[in-house]
Amino acid sequence: MNSDWYVIQNIEDVDSPSIALYKDHLMFNIHKMIAMVDGNTTKLTPHIKTNKMPKVIEQMILSGIKNFKASTISEAEIAAHAGASSVLIAHQLVGPKIQRFAALTSHFSNTKFSTLVDNLTTVKKLNEEAAKNKIKISVFIDINNGMNRSGIEIGDGLNELLKKLPKYTNLIFEGLHAYDGHLRDSDINTRKNKVEQGMADVVMLYEELKEKKTDIKLVCGGTPSFTSHLINSERICSPGTCLLWDWGYDEKLTEQEFKFAALLITRVISKPTEGIVTIDLGHKSVASENPIDKRVKFLNLDRYQLISQSEEHGVLQVDNWEEIRVGDVLYGIPYHICPSINLHDDVSVIVNGLKVDNWEITARKRKISI
Repeated sequence: MNSDWYVIQNIEDVDSPSIALYKDHLMFNIHKMIAMVDGNTTKLTPHIKTNKMPKVIEQMILSGIKNFKASTISEAEIAAHAGASSVLIAHQLVGPKIQRFAALTSHFSNTKFSTLVDNLTTVKKLNEEAAKNKIKISVFIDINNGMNRSGIEIGDGLNELLKKLPKYTNLIFEGLHAYDGHLRDSDINTRKNKVEQGMADVVMLYEELKEKKTDIKLVCGGTPSFTSHLINSERICSPGTCLLWDWGYDEKLTEQEFKFAALLITRVISKPTEGIVTIDLGHKSVASENPIDKRVKFLNLDRYQLISQSEEHGVLQVDNWEEIRVGDVLYGIPYHICPSINLHDDVSVIVNGLKVDNWEITARKRKISI
């Protein structure tokens, strides 16, 4: 890769702070993901929470990926509009989202939607809403296999849920969902061992259920565990971050050969005192959930330190203060791309070093039409 691959020739057409999407790197990542499953796209259900863009989903569909995972109704809606065959909303629905999900299912007849359950209260509410709308709702049981964020642990509670689920005749049991996003060890063998330890009981349950329901599915993991789950022919993988890639995963997941497809564009707006420059990259433009030294890494700046951020400002301590000019452009790799994307309305699409288009980050909205 050329050391200056990121330079945008018509940078004067790109505002800041903003995100630039390098289309050739995006397409490389899509094709790489498909190659990792030996071209069997039925093993892929990519999570679209990272990109939230209809145009990106369209590129995946054109490449043969038809099934997706989402976190929100909005994400599911843009996937359906783009032509997705199926969308699993991997977030247990509560409140008005249950009504919105039913409306989504009724409106997009060419897309199969499903959602997660981990308790009978949710099962009952989904069943009632399905009956009211005269539809069937597909559900996956969400398994807590160690992350302790959502799902039900394998044991008596799960056995009771499985026993009673068939009584809710407006629901269709599709399979199991197990997310292990907490397993991010840099050493691939350590990570794989932990992933398989966490999956042992899940796989055993899956095999038991498959004897009664042969078409049951097992949807697993995210980007960190992608390289583990893809080895098993029956596991459906749902990586997401690898579509755009970021600094955080590039450091940790060294066996995964994805390219940076989305960069932060920021400009120097002030030189308030010697050794200090201020950029227009604040909390509202880059994910700030990590410590300040784990937010952005600049490709065209050496010997610097991000020392503070506020809403619209980022303050850098630099060695080459005299060389830097107000208006200079910096290209940065976000440490965590998923929430960074969610802070912007659109991206500048870069092809052969030129901005050629804008793609809307449509699903950053909580509600689109449904």
